[in-house]
Amino acid sequence: MDEVRPTTGAPAHGLASIFPPGLQAIYGECRRLYPEQANPLQVTAIVKYWLGGPDPLDYISMYRNIGNPPQDIQEHWHYVSFGLSDLYGDNRVHEFTGSEGASGFGFELTFRLKREVGETAPPTWPAELMQGLARYVFQSENTFCSGDHVSWHSPLDNSESRIQHMLLTEDPTMLPVQTPFGTVSFLQIVGVCTEELQAAQQWNGQGILELLQGVHMAGGPWLITDMRRGETIFDIDPHLQQERVDRGIETEGSNLSGVSAKCVWDDLSRPPEDEEDSRSICIGAQPRRLSDKDTEQIREVLRKGLEFNGKAALPPISSQRQGHERPQSRKDSLESESSAAIVPHELVRTRQLESVHLKFNQESGTLLPLCLRGRLLHGRHFTYKSITGDTAITLVSTGVEGAFATEEHPYAAHGPWLQILLTEEFVEQMLGDLQELNTREETKLPKEYSWPERKLKISVLPDCVFDNPLQ
Repeated sequence: MDEVRPTTGAPAHGLASIFPPGLQAIYGECRRLYPEQANPLQVTAIVKYWLGGPDPLDYISMYRNIGNPPQDIQEHWHYVSFGLSDLYGDNRVHEFTGSEGASGFGFELTFRLKREVGETAPPTWPAELMQGLARYVFQSENTFCSGDHVSWHSPLDNSESRIQHMLLTEDPTMLPVQTPFGTVSFLQIVGVCTEELQAAQQWNGQGILELLQGVHMAGGPWLITDMRRGETIFDIDPHLQQERVDRGIETEGSNLSGVSAKCVWDDLSRPPEDEEDSRSICIGAQPRRLSDKDTEQIREVLRKGLEFNGKAALPPISSQRQGHERPQSRKDSLESESSAAIVPHELVRTRQLESVHLKFNQESGTLLPLCLRGRLLHGRHFTYKSITGDTAITLVSTGVEGAFATEEHPYAAHGPWLQILLTEEFVEQMLGDLQELNTREETKLPKEYSWPERKLKISVLPDCVFDNPLQ
């Protein structure tokens, strides 16, 4: 990206035909909010994405918002992206599909950063952060929705800040716009601490966003990110964890239905030399590919997923999502809502297994209690999708519809996709046995848990086992 420079503002008379309509529509919404800032500072991609450049966002405009102290709204910088939606309508970036649906990916990103005393110009690091999120969306063709959370594992501004992760929510002041190429909504990035991200994983993103809105230091009504915030909302108000989050998990369960993870599984009921069916880390063996239908179904299962493995990767979230899970439902379903849905009798070559061994890295392993307590005890499912291959592990409860694992055959595999059906009694037993995984402290690895009578074994292993399978 090049240096910050002013935009050209509104197009002059006679130039409207060369001023991209999608861009013009978003500028119009910005001018509605900031009529006195017709030429905001702007970060621009040196080489546009459609010309082979690395940055998908053509522009990121930066506005100064004076806030509203009586309404508990701090002065801040407001960043708005241009490029996730279709700016041009000529197929140079996004396929033009008409004006009735979403424009491009259907949204642009925004970010509100607290203005520090004496700051005369907005910092530019949020622009690179937004480009990073946009790169993920373009590369994966997956979108974000309000309530989603992004595990970043690094201070957003590369400082020593505790703000190392993100939640997504609707921008509080920017209204969806209708362009000639479809509709565009605005999703705001909200910086959060690790403990707040974990609470969002265990419960749901929207619930944590509401808690953040009620705490001035944590963002207030407009969820303004303060990179100097040194306390979590649970440090500021210790009652929030027990009275809101823990109670929410107990009554509603978790909205997190899947994660991308470092994981593999072994079929212990077959000899190790049976390469065709073994799903362990095999030397020199090429993993089989999932069919398009299987991939679509796992993608739907993971539509609220979260990437836990480093700054470069982000959550696989289906662009077809509509709304949020129904927390009151005690019956979940593994069937996709798309036309590519799979029903159980269509699953060919499904194998029933006698004994299985699950292997996770530590970060994935610490989510097992969440999976069991927040998902399976509420009649739902939870999927681990490997980031290193096509392997997937879905844990399902007896109330889940559309599963190919049954109470009679609780371990079933379709290619590299394993399903494990756990009864409520067994889930309670596992929660007790896995209690030490509830702590977020580093523990000595490897850890092994075994239930011989159930023919199930789980190992929590160092990352190097997954990163360097030859070792």
